[in-house]
Amino acid sequence: LGWKFYDADDYHSPENKKKMAEGIPLNDEDRIPWLCALHDILRREDSSRQDAILACSALKKMYRRVLVCGASAIESNQPEQPGENTALKILFVHLDGPIDIIAGRLAKRRGHFMPPELLKSQFDTLEPPSAPEHFITVSLEKSLPKIVLEIERAIFQG
Repeated sequence: LGWKFYDADDYHSPENKKKMAEGIPLNDEDRIPWLCALHDILRREDSSRQDAILACSALKKMYRRVLVCGASAIESNQPEQPGENTALKILFVHLDGPIDIIAGRLAKRRGHFMPPELLKSQFDTLEPPSAPEHFITVSLEKSLPKIVLEIERAIFQG
């Protein structure tokens, strides 16, 4: 697509990385500053009229709201007021698949701070996207080319 790509894992604090490397799942307190920093990156790209892709395990609805609205999402679960245009337009892609397929892929990953043992905690935390969130769900059981094609179609259909 020619868009900028960001891997959210690159923006975790050293403390978060250490915690995960020790097999300790992150909590909301650990994740909120990280998500706010990611929102700021997306806001900067949006201000520059630059499209971007962010690979991020935004597991909870609140986390996705922080990505869309920034820190204001923490203070209020209310939708933005008419006339406010502070929310970013983000299409969330929920990559959905059985834990065994994802565990197999994690086991092949080398040099990453998050051990595969934390996968269950992520599944336990997961709140799959639902209306009125702007999202698509794509099965990880499809081939990579089919996954990419499905995401591209959703992007270009608006």
